[in-house]
Amino acid sequence: MKFYNMRKKYNSQNQKKTVPMPMSCRQRKMFATYTAMVFVLCMGSVTVYAAGDPLSVINNLSTFIFSLIRAIGMILLGFGIVQVGLSLKSHDPSQRANGFLTLAGGIIITFAKEILDLIIG
Repeated sequence: MKFYNMRKKYNSQNQKKTVPMPMSCRQRKMFATYTAMVFVLCMGSVTVYAAGDPLSVINNLSTFIFSLIRAIGMILLGFGIVQVGLSLKSHDPSQRANGFLTLAGGIIITFAKEILDLIIG
């Protein structure tokens, strides 16, 4: 197995010139296959038409966005629980405070839609 020298070579004006690493024929074929698959996945998408009722489209978008927010809140909630657990193990009060703040923020973000529904009425 050859190891190629990847040092930067200098030309006559002492400017750095990068030299690409050579690829074998199999590597070129695999790279071409990969780029073709990415192109097909990105450009071969299906056209989606909007529904007849604009309010249903907006409600679906709102539901989707709030489900993303709920997922982020659940991640923060789990991270806060881990932080509190680690702070109880290490007896670190500042880490414990940060853990409880992350836990509270995760709860608020998780239930953001319900909180907004209660405020709006």
